[in-house]
Amino acid sequence: MPIQHALGESLPLWSILPFAGLLLAIAVAPLLAPLWWEHHYGKVSVGLALPVALYFLAADPAHLLRTLHEYVAFIILLGALFTITGGILVRGDFPPTPLVNGIFLAIGAVIANLIGTTGASMLLVRPLLRANARRERRVHVLVFFIFLVSNVGGALTPLGDPPLFLGFLEGVPFFWTLRLWPQWLLTVALVLTIFYLVDLYHWRHEAVHPREELGFAVLGGQNFVFLGGVIGAIFLPTPWREAVMVLMGVASYQLTRGEIHSKNGFGFHPIIEVATLFIGIFMTMMPALLILEARGSHLGLHAPWHFFWVTGALSSFLDNAPTYLTFLSAARGLGLPAEVAGVPATFLAAVSLGAVFMGANSYIGNGPNFMVRSIAERQGVKMPSFFGYMMYSGLVLLPVFAIVTMVFFR
Repeated sequence: MPIQHALGESLPLWSILPFAGLLLAIAVAPLLAPLWWEHHYGKVSVGLALPVALYFLAADPAHLLRTLHEYVAFIILLGALFTITGGILVRGDFPPTPLVNGIFLAIGAVIANLIGTTGASMLLVRPLLRANARRERRVHVLVFFIFLVSNVGGALTPLGDPPLFLGFLEGVPFFWTLRLWPQWLLTVALVLTIFYLVDLYHWRHEAVHPREELGFAVLGGQNFVFLGGVIGAIFLPTPWREAVMVLMGVASYQLTRGEIHSKNGFGFHPIIEVATLFIGIFMTMMPALLILEARGSHLGLHAPWHFFWVTGALSSFLDNAPTYLTFLSAARGLGLPAEVAGVPATFLAAVSLGAVFMGANSYIGNGPNFMVRSIAERQGVKMPSFFGYMMYSGLVLLPVFAIVTMVFFR
């Protein structure tokens, strides 16, 4: 029996308490003690991560090293995309109407499949914030941006979201995910329609409508070359992959004019916040994932909709990449026809879409979620709390996912 499987069988359920504690702190502390949390969130994250890391250093150092490598690779990718897109200034006087905002979200959902959800989010969030700067009601615009651009949009290619790239490495053909376009199109269309109706309601209740002008220009175009370098590096083996990404990020920062960074409001605080919180998340979630992998067969999963919802529910709070792999393994263990990568195509679609779509259910479901929130708050937008955001996702996304289930996974 592999040591990871044996450890997952023997770990007590209380070993997930540090992970639960960190989630609770992220959810509650900014509400009850915002100033304290702003100055001490790093201590909380590292303090909860340290005992778990020390335990695994003694019990299974190889698993600890793998998790640390996954964390470093994750942060290097996010950091490179964050830095490069921070050097691209999309300038224009976009009218912040429901139609224009909807076009922003639709474009983001498409390009997320080409440059990843992180790249698309970082490229478009700043011009969207500038366009809506004079709007009185704009919080919902950023929430729907996280839904569509930071998560749902990236379901069509392995470049779109990390779980799908891991699937590619596990034997899923590169272009297989394009077959998910009916589910993607239905989900994007439903969420966009809801957004348009919500934004139209708020727009009509604005006291003063900002002037409607239209202009467009892109500065820092050389950064698209660096962006292409990061995308190409994804196909390189480690450590060359990470080295090229770091090189692209450093070159972008050094060669981008300070004026562009200034007008973008660029700073490293958002990526530092993500890196600090996610070291705690990656460390403390190790027991939860090992328990899930070892005992997942006891969950009674046997239908595609089971895999869609369970993969999605856990991807809302755990890192969606290892959750994807866990339930891909669980589906393989059912002994069903091995149509794609050892599982039936419908089961693979359920696991893939559950991991990608439901990363939108909470701020910690996907890396770009926190980054968008941090950038928006540093530009004066008071974003919803952890639970406030989940009220949005519960009211908007869960009914949409229920429709997707009835249409595709019954």
